[in-house]
Amino acid sequence: MAFSFRRKLKEGKPLIGTIQTLSALEITEIFTVAGFDWLFIDMEHTVLDVPAVQRILQTAQGRIAGIVRVPAGEEVWVKRVLDAGAEGLIFPQVNSAGQAKKIVQLCKYSPEGNRGVGISRAQGYGMRFNEYVETANRDTAVIIQVEHIEAVKNIEAIVQVPGIDAIFIGPYDLSGSMGKIGKVADPEVQEKIEIVLTAGLKAGLAVGIFTLNPADVKRFIEKGYTLLTLGIDVMFFSGAARQALREAKDS
Repeated sequence: MAFSFRRKLKEGKPLIGTIQTLSALEITEIFTVAGFDWLFIDMEHTVLDVPAVQRILQTAQGRIAGIVRVPAGEEVWVKRVLDAGAEGLIFPQVNSAGQAKKIVQLCKYSPEGNRGVGISRAQGYGMRFNEYVETANRDTAVIIQVEHIEAVKNIEAIVQVPGIDAIFIGPYDLSGSMGKIGKVADPEVQEKIEIVLTAGLKAGLAVGIFTLNPADVKRFIEKGYTLLTLGIDVMFFSGAARQALREAKDS
């Protein structure tokens, strides 16, 4: 892979990305021109399918790192999305070290794992097969999401699983699992987030988190987060549309 997101991740410098949920390739181009470091392409909470994801990755290639959140840590998603050319995967709801180990195995070719071998876009449709197979284990980022109270309870074991490159905290789902859905600022929720951050940093992993507020980014970086997502495509659009209409009506 010419653009190794995983290497940048391991350098420990902050990487600021944003979430794409819509299939319009113009959105990918806008985020690229805007200067984001990476693109969080979401298949978990959207209608994006593999062909749509591949088109987004083709548009992003060489300009912005395309990292895909798959719907689940299952072999069928790992094979299809990595073969489509994703530079890394994000796995939702990883609550145990056992789950994390299985995910790493699915993402790595033998002898480090048991990823299936196929011919698709990632391998240059066969023309770059040897090159890709030789570098994929080194360059493919494996990111797991900690977004449930069970994952917090198991975090010390989870962060010790070899092959994990980053822990991405999901504050909204975490709050929901604690019976406090959406109350991200609640002291108890924040306490659990701090536990995860501390464990991840101690293990030498990159730690990521999502925010809608640009002012939060600097504060998160100062706390040690290096994998940030700022905003979502639909909310950028809806927020700007609402603000423009409000200003028009008030003028």
